[in-house]
Amino acid sequence: MSYRVVVLVSGSGSNLQALLDVCGQGANASATPIDAKIVGVLSNREEALALPRATRAGVATAVVKHRDYAERIDFDAEMIKHIDAWAPDMVILAGFMRILTPDFVSHYSGRLINIHPSLLPKYKGLHTHQRALDAGDTKHGCSVHFVTPELDGGPVIAQHRVSVHQHDNVDSLAQRVHQAEHQLYPRVLGWLASGRLRWQDGQIALDNKPLLEPLQAHK
Repeated sequence: MSYRVVVLVSGSGSNLQALLDVCGQGANASATPIDAKIVGVLSNREEALALPRATRAGVATAVVKHRDYAERIDFDAEMIKHIDAWAPDMVILAGFMRILTPDFVSHYSGRLINIHPSLLPKYKGLHTHQRALDAGDTKHGCSVHFVTPELDGGPVIAQHRVSVHQHDNVDSLAQRVHQAEHQLYPRVLGWLASGRLRWQDGQIALDNKPLLEPLQAHK
């Protein structure tokens, strides 16, 4: 049985598309897809362009609008109902622009990952590209990590580094980091779906050995 995945989105869904493709569900499906299936896509915004991407791929969708809930805990509880109905092995945040409550994170402990546009632990939160430029960094990139209650603070699985060019601005740097995300997220999903990557007692294990530092990719 294929590894079941639910993806949470808020925007255009380019990372969702990269995941659909590697699962053999997208228009640019890999010739040798991984043994995973995206069984549901949930958004907090009904206008999110990620939703039509999912529909075109034949994937079920749901919208839970955060503005309909006065309390974050109630919004998260409603999301849990939809997500659990799809019975996922893993929940993937792909540009989901809401801070999750500790109850939500605890419910999916070890089954919830996120991609963040920086080389964590650098630049948690927003405006990561501008912060990297302001600091004069020569390397920037993205990180995939397990989600914990601390914002962008969970154990990092893997990172993809990109060079910062002398004449970069926020847009040019963001574009290259985004391209790196489209390579890194599918790779991590492949490791999870194959059983090579696991969360064991609060520790990441790869091939049954503790992962002592993030796996690195370079560009």
